Amino acid sequence: MRGSQSFLILLSLAGMTAAVAEAANFSGAAALEFTRHAVEFGPRPPGSEANHRLQAYILAQLKSCACEVREDPFTAQTPKGAIAMKNIIARFPGKSTGEPARWIVITGHYDTKLFPGRKFVGANDGGSSTGLLLELAQVLAHLPRINDVVLVWFDGEEAIREEWAGTDNLYGSRHLAERWRRDQTYTRIKALINVDMIGDKNLDIMQELNSDPGLRRLVQRTASDLGYKAYFLDGGQPTEDDHTPFLKIGVPAIDLIDFNYGPDNKYWHEDSDTMDKLSAQSLGIVGTMVQELIERLERQ
Repeated sequence: MRGSQSFLILLSLAGMTAAVAEAANFSGAAALEFTRHAVEFGPRPPGSEANHRLQAYILAQLKSCACEVREDPFTAQTPKGAIAMKNIIARFPGKSTGEPARWIVITGHYDTKLFPGRKFVGANDGGSSTGLLLELAQVLAHLPRINDVVLVWFDGEEAIREEWAGTDNLYGSRHLAERWRRDQTYTRIKALINVDMIGDKNLDIMQELNSDPGLRRLVQRTASDLGYKAYFLDGGQPTEDDHTPFLKIGVPAIDLIDFNYGPDNKYWHEDSDTMDKLSAQSLGIVGTMVQELIERLERQ
């Protein structure tokens, strides 16, 4: 009888170990499902009811992830007046003994661009980064960490006016970068990785040329090691995105962005940016890359 019980216990432990190992691997299918839930709220420009419902959804998903969650509300002065916005920050504490603890920060935006009279649901542009971060939170809940890993969902990445100009953009990231500059949090950050438009079925992540050169080399080397080189291009261009405010205050930061969405980029900021243009494979590639980058950064 004792032998049978021991055997059952061993089977149970093996099953638990397998479940933990599976949970610790990034799932592109799960990220795609999180993205689908986000997109089902419809257009999500800052201040909208759909934007608020998505905030509540993100916060609800984080409750089971063994992390410290902080809401970061602020009021942005925009061309359409003052708009209440909110970043969402989830910190997964590590085991580093240094003071202060070093941070690896992964970011993306969850808002969609305001297009009055249209149904722009931003499956790739806003949805994919939301879904990837939510799945990454599930993974981090099951992984031991050395450094603190901080996930940030930014509000207000998109310009309120039609054109991107001046300070009419990057509201959430500019707010948080300034806050972290004032309280010196930025000095803890080992690296910041921003993800944007990374669900495209035809994935090709360009090199964003303003990004930190060391991180660009790390991404290219990691992509090659994982067999993902075909998806991470040698060429690229400079692009403003949510990593930019952090680069300006001296944080090593990089933007992982696929800025070639559809033939001649024709799906970008169009109502055709819908779920059928995305794939679990692409989200899985980028999510696995980010998970591996976290581990390599921790070893540095």
